[in-house]
Amino acid sequence: MNATLLTAILLLSLTLSGCGSGDTNATKPSPTAEHSDTTAATDTHKAEGDDGHDAEEEVKEEGAVELTAEQIDKAGIGIAKVGPASIREVLPLYGVVAPNAERVLEVAARFPGVIREVRKQVGDPVRRGESLATVESNESLQTYAVVSPLNGVVTDRKANPGEQTGDKALFVVADLSTVWVELSLFPRDVAKVRIGQAVRIKSPEADLSADGKVIYVAPFGSSANQTLTARVLLDNAERRWSPGLYVTAEVTLSAMELPLVVRNQALQTVEGSSVVFVRTEHGFVARKVAIGQSDGDISEVREGLQAGESYATSNSFILKSELGKGEAEHGH
Repeated sequence: MNATLLTAILLLSLTLSGCGSGDTNATKPSPTAEHSDTTAATDTHKAEGDDGHDAEEEVKEEGAVELTAEQIDKAGIGIAKVGPASIREVLPLYGVVAPNAERVLEVAARFPGVIREVRKQVGDPVRRGESLATVESNESLQTYAVVSPLNGVVTDRKANPGEQTGDKALFVVADLSTVWVELSLFPRDVAKVRIGQAVRIKSPEADLSADGKVIYVAPFGSSANQTLTARVLLDNAERRWSPGLYVTAEVTLSAMELPLVVRNQALQTVEGSSVVFVRTEHGFVARKVAIGQSDGDISEVREGLQAGESYATSNSFILKSELGKGEAEHGH
C-alpha cells in the first residue's frame, strides 16, 4: 500500500515538472525572432526616411540657385527684362579723344605791355569774362585784365610775370563740354563709313561708354600710317572723356529690330548649353536658350524665354559658380 502510494506521487511530480518546462519556453522569444523584428523596424524607418528625402528634393526646381534680395545686391548681380531691341552690324575701329577744335581759342593781350600777374594755370576751369592775367599797357601805363572768351579749361599758358606780351597767345582755353573722337580708318573701310552714322564709343580702362555720330570723314589719308580719319562728336557735359584717352569704337552699318533679346553678359554655358539665369521668387533658375543673331552687346533669343521675364546680367557668372557648387554637393 505504501509502495503503491509512493509510486503514484512520484509519477505526478514528474508530470507537473514537464508541463512547467513547456510553458516557460513558449513565453520567452527566441533570439532569431527578436532579430527579425528589429530588422523589420529598421527597414521601415529607412524607407520612410528615403521617401521624405526624395520629396524634399522634388520641391527644389532643377537648376535653381537660392539667393535673397540682399545677397543679390551684395554680389552686384544686375537685373534686366527680356524684350525687343536692335541687333547691329558694326565696324570696329580704334581712336583717341581730342578737344573739339571749334571750341578751342587762343587768348592774346589787347595792347602790348608787361605782364604783371598770372591768375590761371593749366588745368584751371574758367568762366567767360574771368581774368586770366593782368597787363600794364606800354602806352597808357594802365593795367587791364586779359579775360577768357568762353567757359572752359586752360589747356596752355605762355604768360609769365615781368615778360612782354608781344603778339603771342598768352593762354589757350578749351570748352570740353563736347569732344571729338578721332578714329583711324583703313582705306578698305572708307566706303562703309558715312557722315551721320551712329557710333558707340567705349573705354574699357575708364569703364566708359557713350553714343555719338560721325561728323567728318577725311578725303585723304596719312602717309605715315596709311589711314584716314573719321571724326565723331561726343557729348561731354560731365567731363568724363579726357583728351588723350584711347578708345574703341563701333560704327553702326545696319540694324535689325528683333522681338526678344538679352544682353551678352547674361549668357553662360552649362553642360555645353547656353543658359540665362531667370529671376524667381527665391533667387534664380538656369534656363536653356537658343541664341540667334548677335552683336557686341546683345543676342537674339529664339527659344527659352518670354517677353517681360527678368534675368541676371552683370556678374551672372557668380550664379553659374553657385549652381556648380550645389550640384557637387548633391552628387556627394
